[in-house]
Amino acid sequence: MPHFPPTADPSRCQDMLQAGLDLLDQGISVFDGELRLVAWNRPFLELLDFPASLARVGTPFVDFIRYNAERGEYGPGDPAAQVAERLAEARNFQAHIRERRRPNGSLLLLRGEPLPNGGFVTLYSDITEQRYLEHLTEHQNIQLDERVRRRTAQLENANANLRRANADNARIAAALGRSEARLRLINDTIPILIGYVDHNEVYQYANKSYSDWYGLPEGSVTGRAVHEVTGAEVYEQVVDSVRKALSGQQVTYEYRMLRQGQPAFARSTLVPEIGSDGSALGFFVFSYEITEQKRMQAALLQAQKMEAIGQLTGGLAHDFNNLLTVIIGNLAALQDQRPDDPAIGDFVAPALQSARRGAELIKRLLTFSRQQPLEPQAVDIGQLIGDLTRLIRRSLPENIAVDSRFEGNLLHARVDPAQFESALLNFALNARDAMPDGGQLEISAAPCTLATDAADFDVAPGDYVRVIVSDNGCGMDAQTLAHACEPFFTTKRLGLGSGLGLPMACGFIRQSGGGLRIDSEPGHGTRVSIVLPQTTPPTASSPIDEPLLPDANGALVLLVEDDPNVRRVVRQQLIDLGHPVIEAEDADQALTMVAQIPDIAIVVSDILMPGELNGRQLAERIQQAYPHMQIVLMSGYTDEEGVIESWPLLAKPFVRQDLARALQRTASKEKA
Repeated sequence: MPHFPPTADPSRCQDMLQAGLDLLDQGISVFDGELRLVAWNRPFLELLDFPASLARVGTPFVDFIRYNAERGEYGPGDPAAQVAERLAEARNFQAHIRERRRPNGSLLLLRGEPLPNGGFVTLYSDITEQRYLEHLTEHQNIQLDERVRRRTAQLENANANLRRANADNARIAAALGRSEARLRLINDTIPILIGYVDHNEVYQYANKSYSDWYGLPEGSVTGRAVHEVTGAEVYEQVVDSVRKALSGQQVTYEYRMLRQGQPAFARSTLVPEIGSDGSALGFFVFSYEITEQKRMQAALLQAQKMEAIGQLTGGLAHDFNNLLTVIIGNLAALQDQRPDDPAIGDFVAPALQSARRGAELIKRLLTFSRQQPLEPQAVDIGQLIGDLTRLIRRSLPENIAVDSRFEGNLLHARVDPAQFESALLNFALNARDAMPDGGQLEISAAPCTLATDAADFDVAPGDYVRVIVSDNGCGMDAQTLAHACEPFFTTKRLGLGSGLGLPMACGFIRQSGGGLRIDSEPGHGTRVSIVLPQTTPPTASSPIDEPLLPDANGALVLLVEDDPNVRRVVRQQLIDLGHPVIEAEDADQALTMVAQIPDIAIVVSDILMPGELNGRQLAERIQQAYPHMQIVLMSGYTDEEGVIESWPLLAKPFVRQDLARALQRTASKEKA
């Protein structure tokens, strides 16, 4: 039974508790062991569109089911069969949580729990609006304010009616006692924190969920001060709201606390109880957890940031690849002109190597932002890990030692190298976070043959390369380990992790035909084991120092490029390949020159250019008017895959040999 001040009227308390239940955003219904309605609230009727005529004590459960079946709530089918099926489930009621889509399009979350003495309680939550996180707070506050105003008026009317209801006091007292017991059972079952605090900031009532939320024994909240129950950290966040409630003001707020070592968030509404003299006697507390909503909001912000990074990466890739085209083109030309000069070679060779590594970094950035398609290939795992280890050493603090070990000379697996590097880097950064005071990070690789143990990785038996990333950090408990690969699950402080890194790495490894296993214990570190199918090393192809020229007989080339430095490099490469060259800065100039100069046989054009037409649209115009003209397109960045199917696409940066091969391809296509 709730503990109210000695002067409190039990019947009034019952109605106040009922009014409090009606303030909840969730609907609730309680049926006894004979499947008859004993308690409900208005949201229950509103969420399920039940008529008020059904809302009375003793209404059979089958009346609600039949009403739903006859109006098509359960979809097509025989209403009598639908009623019989659900009635059988109710008689053998089992605890459940399920979602249900109503004919009007709303989505309800149903949570049912059996009661100790027979019957069951069901909570109904409208979760449709969770799809619109940005409107959730405003909507709930407005809804709560409106309900409080309506219920306050009903509460005053109910109190007036109770004062006039003095007949048959014994029967009414017995009924009130049963109702209070039922309401107490409901209060202790629903996942909502309900409490009452007097004007001295002392709890006079708190349901079971309240004590569970703060990790206290059931019933131990009553009689204790607010700051003792909540703790100093939470009390500092809520004290201003408590003072406002005790001054007669209804207030809603959010607060943060640590539960079982993890951050948790809750939203509370304090509803004052006003005495006859107009002063606040105390206030009711209605609170519910919003941790998952906060996590979803943080994940949405993280996704928006990732989208912005992707857009920025695309623009940077175009500009950097233009710069690298100039650098690589000029260095390669200098190397070709002075092949036997060691003084030149000692400077040019490392500069060319660094520029090409820069081009590879741009390619990895595009892959990371999902603007570059996956490119699985036979990868030397030992070399990849060796290169990555050097990067990791520069990324981790000095108090973390990094070591790498390999077994076997050639360890090749078919995988996208950039994505695999990203996955390994994610594991390394997670290990760093698990070792704030320093420790040991080890990355090892070895060949292995899986037979019966293939089931541990959910892969088929066969030959694999096993890569292990291990640390001696704080480790994970069984519960955390069970959810480690779930999207949006993270143990990091809100805003420091999206909970997407590990699930994305797991998904990528499985898409590559491999598997992953994580072993961890608190205080004993974490060991991530990855297996990838072994493959044979790639066949070394003979480099083409000077490719054959297209059979163009000095064919005139129109070069279309808005960057003058890139244009100068490509022009010289075309001249070296035996082509006379004329130039245009944009598509409009190019179309004019093609129309006026009939000797143009080949068009080499960039894709991204200023003006109304880009390179692809220019190529389409030229092909329509001059179907036999050869076209080669260049790009520092593009996501238009159709370009590759129509014309040769030359990715920047490139050297003269790459340009020659592209000209050969377009010439071969024209002959075909």
